[in-house]
Formats: sequence, structure tokens, C-alpha cells
Amino acid sequence: MSQPLHILWQDEHMVAVYKPAGWLVHRTGLDAGETRFVMQTLRDQLGRHVFPVHRLDKGTCGVLVMALHSDAARALSQSFEHHATTKRYLAMVRGWAPAQVDVDHPLRPDDAPPDAPVQEAHTRFRTLAQLTVPEASDPRFATTRASLVEAQPTTGRRHQIRRHLKHLAHPIIGDATHGKGPLNRWWAERLGHQRLWLHAWQLNVPHPVTGEVLQLRSGLQLPPVDSAPLAPEHSADDQREHDAPSSDWHRLWTAWPWHWLQGH
Repeated sequence: MSQPLHILWQDEHMVAVYKPAGWLVHRTGLDAGETRFVMQTLRDQLGRHVFPVHRLDKGTCGVLVMALHSDAARALSQSFEHHATTKRYLAMVRGWAPAQVDVDHPLRPDDAPPDAPVQEAHTRFRTLAQLTVPEASDPRFATTRASLVEAQPTTGRRHQIRRHLKHLAHPIIGDATHGKGPLNRWWAERLGHQRLWLHAWQLNVPHPVTGEVLQLRSGLQLPPVDSAPLAPEHSADDQREHDAPSSDWHRLWTAWPWHWLQGH
């Protein structure tokens, strides 16, 4: 049996869970070899049917909401469709990204023909931290740079954040579709595994019955501004962070010399 999912919030109408990276939300013929599915695991864990109301990519981890009955599913789905929700993501990207930038770049659906009309797509980005590694991932440069950015999409196109960061020439580390293969492999060797470094950090959504806006959080805490990087062996001392579902992200910034910017 799959390990239980970490529940972030729950009542009789809906549940929010931490979706691990590498898990699909539900079964699909496009990834027939996968065995880890949020819907089936959560159904078995709760002993009741669950209804998907939005999606996260297989590689993305973080806050995922499910409805617990059909009326709640309908209300929550409408909240996402009508942009009544607010989403905040974290992404580790190539290079030093702009301090702040709005990307208003229309996108054509991934599976649409080249002559299909584009759709409005807007994302607001803000850089939270910068990293310089004194080692070359590209022979043209003496060092390797990365940024931690916050992304707030105001539209909901498929792969929107990933495609907008590619448009900025700051693709997400580990993005096999929109990123750079050699750079992804370079980071995978140093971080210990290959994955998409995109995290669904915070989600505000109206409750499907009361309408109260719920502030759902993944539990991942950012370090203080200009905090000194911790030695890797010290990160295990904080057992709460070490055992948290987001421990891979916690290790990312405790083991590397990030420079945290004001206002994050």
C-alpha cells in the first residue's frame, strides 16, 4: 500500500493534501507505467470517494485540493474556472531572474495545432533568493547561477508557469520539456535526484459551502533574510523540517549558500 498522504486541512466537504513530486493526480493512459496516484491513495486513506477539482503536474509538489462530494466538487471547480482562487508557487530557475516582472504572454494549448488561436496568459514573478555556485555547468561561464522565484498566475493555462519562465529565458531546473537537458543533469548530480523544482506553496480558495476564503499552506517555511547557510549535517537536527513532506526543499536551501533578498 502507498504511504499515506499528508493532510493539510479537512472538513466534511473538502480536503487539502500535500501532493508529493512524481505522483499523478489520477490514472491516465499517457503515463501507463506509473503506480502512485493521489485520488486512489486518498480514497483508500479516507475510506470515501474523492473528486478532483484542479490539477498539478506530475513533477510539481505542494497544495492540492479535493472535494468530498459532488456539490462541493461543482462549487470548487467553478472557483478555479472563474479565477476566484489565488495561487502562489515557488520555483528554482536558471540564472539570476529579474527582481520583479509581469509576463503577459499568450499561450497556445500544448496539444493544439500550430494555427490554433492563442489564449490570454498572465503570471507575476518575484525573485526571493539568488545562488552562485563556483563551478561551471556550461564551459562558457566560470560559475553557475540560480534563483528562487515566487510565481503568481492569474490565468490557468496548462504548464503556464513553466512556459512563461522559459519565455523569460529562466527555465525551471529539472523541467525536461521546457528546460535545458545538460543543466538539468548537472543539478541532478549535485542535488541527488532528478525532479522538477516547482512547488505549489499557497492556495486561497472559497469554501464550497460557506464561501469563506481558506488560506491553505504547504507548510514550507522560508529562511530569514540573509540567514547563513546551514551545514548539511545540521539540517537533520531540526526533526520537524527533516521529516516534513517538503524536506527536499528545506535541504535545498540549508545545504547551499543562497542569498535571501529583502521582502521575501
